[in-house]
Amino acid sequence: MLDLGRLRALHAVAVHGSVAAAATALGYTPSAVSQQITKLERETRTTLLERRGRGVVLTDEACHLAATARELLAIVERAETTLEERRGRPTGRLTIAAFPSAARGLLPGVLGELARLHPGLDARMTEVDPHLSIDLVARGMTDLAVAHDWDIAPLPAPEGVEQVRLGDDLCDLLVPEGHPLAERGGPVRREDLMGERWICQPPGTVCHDWLIRTLRATGREPELVHQAEENHTQLALVAAGLGVAVIPRLGRGALPDGVVTVALDPVPRRRLYALWRTGAARRPAITVTVGMLRDRFTAPPA
Repeated sequence: MLDLGRLRALHAVAVHGSVAAAATALGYTPSAVSQQITKLERETRTTLLERRGRGVVLTDEACHLAATARELLAIVERAETTLEERRGRPTGRLTIAAFPSAARGLLPGVLGELARLHPGLDARMTEVDPHLSIDLVARGMTDLAVAHDWDIAPLPAPEGVEQVRLGDDLCDLLVPEGHPLAERGGPVRREDLMGERWICQPPGTVCHDWLIRTLRATGREPELVHQAEENHTQLALVAAGLGVAVIPRLGRGALPDGVVTVALDPVPRRRLYALWRTGAARRPAITVTVGMLRDRFTAPPA
């Protein structure tokens, strides 16, 4: 009989593309994942991974086995969901993927509350880009995702994945103290932003794509001078007088000295969602956690 844990390891390698990435997703060491795959190869008397350059690729036999593993894991998930539903309380392990500012500004409070109120639930969070986290939910590699999109760059849920909107995260223009836009008073429209030197996230991120599309709508190409993934790095660059940035409020924290906010018209906003697989929709751990996420996000600041 094939070992389910070893099939899970193979499935993780198939989903994430490498042993190291699979180990991170599963919470194991790469060595432990490699050992699981080696044991599965002995069980099946089949070569499952082949070295290619510095990485590995799945053989044709491994791809077929990984597809079967996905079906088996889905059956196990349904069984676990039924058992937890019958108990009527959140139990077992719940894996959560969240984008960086939600991981910093929203999840700590939710995870702390879950630990206090539901000691039988083992909730674990990983910081993941929104585009990747939704795919991880669809593939069964994480139970719940907190993701975001923008009105001009929607992030639809794939088949088999449900979602609920948690609310909207408003954004502000951040400029150095004494900047002309800070002195003029009143909201600033996007037509007033041309000619600015911009600090933003790298290409390929939702925030970067939104900024480029918004500013290009004025008919001119924006000047991107600095690119950084972390909002706190962007704030430090603004504080140094090196440019301006549009940064959401969630997880932003207190502004450093030398940085002021300027209201924008219309106010940019990104939409926050919680997503989970349809097969796990009845699981108490999902419903309780989603409720906490919504309550904490929409609660007025203390």
